[in-house]
Amino acid sequence: MKKQGTVQMTLLFVGDVMLGRLVNAVLQAKAPAYPWGDTLPLFQDADVRFCNLECVIADGGTPWSATPKVFHFRSDAKNIATLKAAHIDAVSLANNHSLDFADEGLFHTMSNVAAASIHYAGAGATLAEASAPAIWEMQGEKLALMAFTDNEPGWEATGEQPGIRYVPITLKDSRAVQLFEQVRKTKERVDFLAVSAHWGPNWGYVAPANHLPFAHALIDAGADVIFGHSGHVVRGIELYKEKPILYCTGDFIDDYAVDERERNDQSFMFVVETDGGAIVRLLLYPTVIEACQARRAKHHERGAIVALMQRLCRQLNTATTWDEQAERLEVRMK
Repeated sequence: MKKQGTVQMTLLFVGDVMLGRLVNAVLQAKAPAYPWGDTLPLFQDADVRFCNLECVIADGGTPWSATPKVFHFRSDAKNIATLKAAHIDAVSLANNHSLDFADEGLFHTMSNVAAASIHYAGAGATLAEASAPAIWEMQGEKLALMAFTDNEPGWEATGEQPGIRYVPITLKDSRAVQLFEQVRKTKERVDFLAVSAHWGPNWGYVAPANHLPFAHALIDAGADVIFGHSGHVVRGIELYKEKPILYCTGDFIDDYAVDERERNDQSFMFVVETDGGAIVRLLLYPTVIEACQARRAKHHERGAIVALMQRLCRQLNTATTWDEQAERLEVRMK
């Protein structure tokens, strides 16, 4: 165990990063770093960076057509440079867009991500590969990312079929039981384990009731942080056994139309600080999407985003403090 008293590592999480459609078009003329806007320094300051990759990264491919699907998100292979510009270390591929361009698109995405030395979890050529944790070492500590989704059951990977790690949010489902057991076994091998959950509905600021016991079970099994996403808006943060549950981190980069009531253009950068293996601080930096670019929220816009998150956290008995000078919200860990 490392000596406590100083921050040993900072881990940054952002929600859905969608580089397709209009973002892809913008990147024909803009530099790879463009979509990160003025948030880029926070990525550079972190030791480890995670996101949910909400698109295929590949040149060409045939859109998925086996079952009805309205949206197909693909970004040119060269735009792997955008992930590299933010020094992204690991991505979740367990989501409802990883097979938008069928198996071929998934395989190209995995190849392009791996070639850029970015770790991934949650999808693969078989269930075993889709279920495997990404494990790597940073500053003498072993880190791991596991990823699953309750979206797109038709894309579930099997022993012979490529796909995503599909897990229903039902505690006694055999796939959930297997997930909890793998979390236990993985945690025995690593110092820090993040579990990515692409779950729940697109809308609604309150986490579905079944997410709470499921997240608790994941932490009981050994997860250090639950990294939730899929919804287009943020949801509250709960602390369970001094471990943060980010029920939904919302959208971070995309080209979506903005809903006036549920602001899908508003989110946060979630920064976890650890000391000796323990999580000692959780810091939230408010962000807004504008013109296919993430940026730090300012003035009254920032105040509205922060007030919303504080209200959502209070509903989960989580205390927060706003730091005006640092322009960030701190979740009180104890």
